[in-house]
Amino acid sequence: MTADFITSLVPDRTEDHVASIARTVRTEMQGLAALEAALPAGLSESFLAAAELIERSGCVIVTGMGKSGLIGRKIAATLASTGTPSHFVHAAEASHGDLGMIGPNDVVLALSWSGETPELADIVAYTRRFGIKLLALTSRADSALGRAADLCLVLPLAEEACPNGLAPTTSTTMQLVAGDALAVLLLERRGFTAGDFQRYHPGGKLGARLLTVGQLMHVGEALPVVRHDATLSEGIVEMTSKRFGIAAVVDGAGHLVGALTDGDLRRAFRAGFADVPVEQAMGRRPQIMAPGDLAAQALARMNETRITCIFVVEGEKPVGLVHIHDLLRAGVA
Repeated sequence: MTADFITSLVPDRTEDHVASIARTVRTEMQGLAALEAALPAGLSESFLAAAELIERSGCVIVTGMGKSGLIGRKIAATLASTGTPSHFVHAAEASHGDLGMIGPNDVVLALSWSGETPELADIVAYTRRFGIKLLALTSRADSALGRAADLCLVLPLAEEACPNGLAPTTSTTMQLVAGDALAVLLLERRGFTAGDFQRYHPGGKLGARLLTVGQLMHVGEALPVVRHDATLSEGIVEMTSKRFGIAAVVDGAGHLVGALTDGDLRRAFRAGFADVPVEQAMGRRPQIMAPGDLAAQALARMNETRITCIFVVEGEKPVGLVHIHDLLRAGVA
């Protein structure tokens, strides 16, 4: 899109419209500032209590109507993708059979800014009747939802960015951030790792970035390995047969003590080739990683050190090798 094309679309009242954009951003930022200010005044304790309740429950059932419902869908997706079992139940559909999606050990997280959303009545009544824990995310603790809930996350009142004060804008931003805060809190309490995250995101670019070197490495007979006391000619045979341009050099216990590379061979030939033990020609500080390290980290290391291979080591012993071509084929780059 060219600058001229953008200019052709800009209306005459540009300054007014730019001011409107800035006002919306500023108003919503003020809402988030109010949310942050409420944390030391008791809201943090409510988040911690909510996390405790969720950790003792089976699944988080998120519900809501309208814009709050849309935010609820996102919160449920974020919880599920970060290790907290969760799904969304539409408040209106709950009254037509979807209440069956709520188990006796689940916890319901209901979103309503006013706390008076009539469509929530049946799902709230269901939780009260069958002793299912109910969390409320609302701005009014004294609302119907707030009074019914076992635990209420009370968000501070804030001005909507909508000039009429009607369209949910600031309020939904605050709900979204509160949901993210709860999901991240649960994630960190659980010790959820990048490897755990990868299990739920196996597809696309994100899945590729979360692959580990252990999932991509060459192992067994494909791994070029020579003993430190092998001759240089034996090292050349191992390197050329495995076609990586490198071989791991190990001691008698199988521990990695160096690496023989194409560069080492070139230097040996320039010095007048002699069939000396490999340990006299090898490099002594090979790049290594653990099987659980991310493939993206391996790519960064390769770019930083300008190499094409990294050995994968467990207990000082080489168990695999990952080549830059493996990373590129997997879509890590």
